[in-house]
Amino acid sequence: MTVGDAEGQRLAALLRTGLGAIPDPMFDRFAALVRTVLGVPVALVSLVDAERQFFPGAYGLGEPWQRRRQTPLSHSFCKHVVETAKPLIVTDAREDPRVRGNLAIEDLGVVGYAGMPVLDADGRVLGSLCAIDHEPRQWTEQQTALLADLAAACSDSLQLRIASYHAEQQRQVASEGQGRAHLVAERSRLLLRASAALGAAASSDDVVETVRNLVIGSLDPAYVGVSWLEAGGTIQLASGRLLPGHLADRWAHYGGDVRTPSGLAARTGRTVILRDLAAVAEQTPDALDTFAEMKWQAAVSVPLPGVHGPIGSLTFCWRQPYSPDEAEQAVLTALSGYVAQALLRATEYDDRRTAAETMQKALLSPLPELDHVRMTARYVPAGRSDLVGGDWYDAVRIDDTRMAVVIGDVAGHGVTAAATMGHYRSMLRTLLVDRYDYPSALLQRFERAVKALGVEGIATALVAYLTAEPDGGHTLTWASAGHLPPTVVLPDGTVTQLALGGPLLGALRGVTRRTHTRRLPAGSRLVLYTDGLIETRTCPIDDGIDCLHRVLTDNPGAGLDELADLLMEITPLGEREDDASVLLIDTLD
Repeated sequence: MTVGDAEGQRLAALLRTGLGAIPDPMFDRFAALVRTVLGVPVALVSLVDAERQFFPGAYGLGEPWQRRRQTPLSHSFCKHVVETAKPLIVTDAREDPRVRGNLAIEDLGVVGYAGMPVLDADGRVLGSLCAIDHEPRQWTEQQTALLADLAAACSDSLQLRIASYHAEQQRQVASEGQGRAHLVAERSRLLLRASAALGAAASSDDVVETVRNLVIGSLDPAYVGVSWLEAGGTIQLASGRLLPGHLADRWAHYGGDVRTPSGLAARTGRTVILRDLAAVAEQTPDALDTFAEMKWQAAVSVPLPGVHGPIGSLTFCWRQPYSPDEAEQAVLTALSGYVAQALLRATEYDDRRTAAETMQKALLSPLPELDHVRMTARYVPAGRSDLVGGDWYDAVRIDDTRMAVVIGDVAGHGVTAAATMGHYRSMLRTLLVDRYDYPSALLQRFERAVKALGVEGIATALVAYLTAEPDGGHTLTWASAGHLPPTVVLPDGTVTQLALGGPLLGALRGVTRRTHTRRLPAGSRLVLYTDGLIETRTCPIDDGIDCLHRVLTDNPGAGLDELADLLMEITPLGEREDDASVLLIDTLD
């Protein structure tokens, strides 16, 4: 067997565990047991795939890593365990030639490390059970033996998961011949999925898209539409974006005298079944031209129930004659109930969104206008229900030639993170205008102030001064507390990532921070951003940085606003898992 075949089988076995970068109670208990038995601050059950390591079991891991439950392989000691299929015992990672260049030493505080392989039933190494110390550690034979025994038990649990996967696969194969019973079960599962998925829908568009995704593979309609019933019997189409523009405009609003499947169901409160074009022509003739243009031949429209009667309708159209049986009609009726609840929640959500956006704008002050630089910024929340978050950016004019810029990220989302962010932003602004100080000293003053005032919250932050020099160009001085390093685009188009920062704010005590300096020629472009701009569970941070650099390289002539919009598209809105901010600065002569 080739190395590639072996790795493919290993990754397939890893998938069959069903584990990912989310907590699993069983493996969290393994991590807690290792931490207690070996007396270490951090213990992990780390599984390694082709691009990352993820932690279904973790105890003592600092933020934001405990929340993310994954790191790129650049931060992985456990990959050495997988590659060698042997334990890895490290006394002091800073001096060990096998790992001394690993980014986890600085970013996660990994100094002492002991990792034992965890295996599947065929002996393939899926990852490791590891113990971590923030100080050098002499591991005793008794400690490594205990860790090996616990790793064997952890391996047994993984093998049980894989065996369960096989059993489920066999059960599914055996059930394929059950015909009608299987179809009924699938419809039941559809409703279960609908109950969960529609609970997360935050707008009418989300509701429509969720229903479309749910019915693919079962009902398979060509179109899913949602309409509101307004006062006086007027119908408002909520799913116009799924239609050609002229049809969306035509059906955006129409009165009670217009006969369509949606209007008929909403006004009468009964399910409308149009099995073919003859039924469409007979019952809803005003919709016949649209059916012909879209090549639809059948439709079912179900009223959306409300407290005082229908609030609208849910409509499905097919490109072939369609006659739902009683079971399918029951499924559609139940589905309409879930959709109605989701739409009512979405209406409330829109009101909350307006209030949340107003709050976030108040926390992000306008950028100052200066003669020697041009700036623009963007902020988008993670998309969760609170619609505010912990990211922030700031720029403060110090004098005619110098300004301070800040970008930061408080761990978490929602109102709590936003409140902490507001405290941090205000405190940093006060310190910036109080007196000039080296960025590293300013961060240390800030940390002392945070501690003295009792403000709590793990965060990353980068503070920088940009000073216009008399002979042209600018000098950038900065210090970072665990934040992503700035990126600079030089006038010749060269893209450079600047130095990495130190530990997170609030993560460690007695930290010595460092100020960095870089001369920027006139015409340089400075890019500051938060990790939500580039990182998701499926896109490690290193890959995201590469993608950001490609956008900068591929768009050398883009203006600041155009470039900011392009950078915000690196992670599509539906895939974004964290708040995202970017601050762009062009230096002038």
